[in-house]
Amino acid sequence: MKKPSDIYILGIESSCDETAAAVVKNGREILSNVVLSQIDIHRLFGGVVPEIASRNHVQAVDVVTKRALSEAKVSLDAVDAVAVTYGAGLVGALLVGVSYAKGLAQATGKPLVAVNHIEGHVCANYLTYPDLAPPYICLLTSGGHTAIVNVRDYEQYDVVCSTVDDAVGEAFDKVARVLGLPYPGGPQIDRLARQGKPVYPFHSVVTSNGNFSYSGLKTAVINLLHNAEQRGEKISSADVAASFTCAAIDGLVDRLKREVVSTDAHIVAVAGGVAANSYLRSRLADMERCGLRVCMPQLSLCGDNAAMIASRGYFGYINDRFADLTLNACPTLKLRGEKPHH
Repeated sequence: MKKPSDIYILGIESSCDETAAAVVKNGREILSNVVLSQIDIHRLFGGVVPEIASRNHVQAVDVVTKRALSEAKVSLDAVDAVAVTYGAGLVGALLVGVSYAKGLAQATGKPLVAVNHIEGHVCANYLTYPDLAPPYICLLTSGGHTAIVNVRDYEQYDVVCSTVDDAVGEAFDKVARVLGLPYPGGPQIDRLARQGKPVYPFHSVVTSNGNFSYSGLKTAVINLLHNAEQRGEKISSADVAASFTCAAIDGLVDRLKREVVSTDAHIVAVAGGVAANSYLRSRLADMERCGLRVCMPQLSLCGDNAAMIASRGYFGYINDRFADLTLNACPTLKLRGEKPHH
């Protein structure tokens, strides 16, 4: 039963190819988390087709929302607010969730909370670690964003460094495609890399000014495969996957360690889809053995989901950060505190 002090947030997520809805209690307890994936549809095309994603969101958003409320055993009347991803992501996909959430808010009189998808990934940690509280350092590793963030408070993020081109998740997908692996590429490379050895010395993804760059690493993999083909050499895809994975992840972890030392941080968290990568999780576990507290969301919360959106929405709700019905999708939304690269 809901206590007067309990706050229930309904979260809605439709930024890419997952239609999701969830109910979260007090920002940290998942009551339901429904995700309808379109992976099987987009696998036919080797990646996400925006128009198809939007069409499927339209068909699914009401279904997943009703299911989330049902599984949570919470009525729409009992929900305190509706939180929705309004960026970053595919504009058509975002518009489906935003429009639906605005309709719910208008029909029920519930407050509407606009959620930055990137901040949602950070908040996935509160769902796995209910006792976690800022300040801490967060390594953000998603398909569209890669950064090290100083989380000073629940709504205050200082971006320490970020990628100047491709994000790490994007690089995994592109290299997987070159290797002939099916979409989504990240989990496929993870499995393949475990069968190989990192025999190819790809360069670091950390730039001279401490940011990240993945386009050069991607090109190095392509050149390696192309040159081998030109010479008629047989090359091990597993070794390429292992070598790429080490180069992609080691730079992130090494840069993270530098930030931990310079700030004397005691807690490190990881967020985003690549947080599910087994090699990254093993490297972070090594850091934990050195005395740090390392927080890694459970695997089901690493990818896009609505529970993380509801969690982030909770902190917006308790701070009275509400959106009105003019809310629009913002596909290029940045993390607050992120500066443009020149």
